Order: sequence, then structure tokens, then C-alpha cells
Amino acid sequence: MDRLTAQWPYMRWLPLTIIVVTAAVDAATPAAYTGVPLIASACVLAGATLTFRATAWTGVLALGTTLLVNWHLGLLRQADGWDEVFNIVLSVIIGLDVNRMLDRYTRRLATVRSVAAAIQRAVLPEPPTRVGPLTVAARYEAADAEARIGGDAYAIQDTPYGVRILIGDVRGKGIGAVSTTSTLIGTFREAAYHVPDIQELGVRLEQSLERDRYQSPGPDHDEDFTTALIAEIDHQSHSLKLINRGHPNPYLVRAGQVTELIAATTDLPLGMGSLAAHRTTPDEFFLEPGDTLLLVTDGVTEARNPLGVFYDPTGLHLPNGAPPTPATVLVSLADSVHLWTGGPRDDDMATLAVTIA
Repeated sequence: MDRLTAQWPYMRWLPLTIIVVTAAVDAATPAAYTGVPLIASACVLAGATLTFRATAWTGVLALGTTLLVNWHLGLLRQADGWDEVFNIVLSVIIGLDVNRMLDRYTRRLATVRSVAAAIQRAVLPEPPTRVGPLTVAARYEAADAEARIGGDAYAIQDTPYGVRILIGDVRGKGIGAVSTTSTLIGTFREAAYHVPDIQELGVRLEQSLERDRYQSPGPDHDEDFTTALIAEIDHQSHSLKLINRGHPNPYLVRAGQVTELIAATTDLPLGMGSLAAHRTTPDEFFLEPGDTLLLVTDGVTEARNPLGVFYDPTGLHLPNGAPPTPATVLVSLADSVHLWTGGPRDDDMATLAVTIA
């Protein structure tokens, strides 16, 4: 479909409508009144909204219409009549040039988006649908449709100590955030398999980010931090341990009801741990078969409706019928957030759900 007309189909006919209506009015009014500037604007508008071929045919129509109207009014025997024809020719050239420039921009944007999507998939791959005793689903949505790279991260790893899960939100966006995300996930995958305690796992993650930060110093590197939630579910799926490093709390979906798992004490985000002498101990919760653990980033909890009220995931309504799967929970959550905001969001939204078999 032509440029812009995918969202506003009527734009396809707007240049033609302007030309026809202007020509009709021009032919019915005295020669002293001319609508050539409107016909000229239609040629430029066509260049910004239609394909190159459609823009060229619009220019041919505009030029032919102007010649016909000026002949009807007897203006071709005057210099003013040919000035109008020259203006239309110039507008057609401008419209075609605008079309080529926008086409080059569109191609470059498509290339950039393709590269960004590839980077995002490399840094944040889709997790497997089954990890140990858990069924898994993940979802990532950028706040800006054109921006495919953000600072949200998630990972899940089966280890000798249980299934370990990470979800985090790196301060900032762009390449710097991607670099930090890569370090965070890489360290988690390695350390989660060897560190027996998730409290120590959080320390390892922070140390890795600290080393990465000082190897790549920036003007405001002292302000860099990453909120994170580290979870561990034992292989019997009876217990859940949580370490919250400044991240939104997770939610437990049980029998269709969504409950927030509030941390007894929230620790400082990764990168700010040196401000506190001690790390908090993990919170422990008990699980039942069929429970779903839902982890989100602040793109969910800070989504606002038009009145400025924050979205509350505990109000999520799940479809009746079959027990919810991780995928259906995430789809329902995304639909609920979109309905709540009624428009674009201010932040990326990453969600991860695991269901106990």
C-alpha cells in the first residue's frame, strides 16, 4: 500500500480530489481567480503520500488539467497562463523529488529496524517453552514501534539448584543499554549454574555490571543502575525464592486470581548495592500445581490511563474455561494494558510467565 495510506486510506484520493475540485471551480470563475496553487500543492502532496508511479500520473493529470482549464479561459494567449503551467511543472518535479527522498528514508529505516531487531533477538532470545518442570512464555513490546532496542531483559535457566529466572530493566536505551543487557544475561546464565545461593547470584550480577561500567566509562556512568528480580523454583515446584533488587514485584496467578507477591524488604538496584552494607535475604513463597508466576517490567506497572492512573495487574481478568497457559496470560495482560492506556506507552514492556506443571 502507498505511503501513509495504510493508516489513512482516504489519503490515496486526496490529491486527485483537490485537482478535480479546483479545476471545476477554476473553470466556473472569472480568469482573474486561479486555483493553480492548490493544484500545485496536490502534486507535492502526492509525492509525500503515494508511490513514484502514482505521483508521476498525478503530475500528468495536474498538468493536463491546467492546460485544459487555461485553454478554456483563453489564458494560453497570455504570459500569466504559461506561468501557471510552469508552476505546475515545477510542483510535479518537487513532488517526484520528495517521493524519492522519502523512499530512500523508508529503505534506510527498514534496514536500521532489521539490524536492531537482529541485535535484540541475539541479546534477548526467545526462551524455550519448557524448562524443567515449568511451561514458559515471554513477550517484549517496544514503546516506540520504530525503536526495537530497549533495556528490558529476561532469562530463565535450569540449574542443579532449581530453575532460576531473571527479569531486569537497564537504565537508558540504545546501544549502551543493549551492552549492559548482554552483560547481565551472559553473567546470569553462567553464574546461575554454579552459584548455590540466589543472594550470592545477585552479588555476582552486580560485580559483573560494575566491571562492565568501569571498562566503558561515560559522562554519567555513576548514575547507571539496573533493577532486577531473581527467582528460584525448586525442581519439585513446591517453593519459590525471590530476591528483589528495586524491581516491580512479581504476581502469582492462582485459580484465575492475580496476587502481588510483595517483598518483605526490597534491596537496592544492581549498580547501587555499595550504598548498603548488607544484602536482603530471599523471600520464600509456596506454590501449587497450575500456579503461574508472572514477572513484568515497569512498562506494565507504570502504564497510565488518560486520567494518569497507573495500571494494576491484580485487576487482570483471564478468559474463562481452560486453565490459563503462560502464553494466554501474557496475551491477556498485553491486551489489558493497551486497553488501559488507550494509546502509546512511555516505556518498553517485557513480560515473562511460567506455569507449574
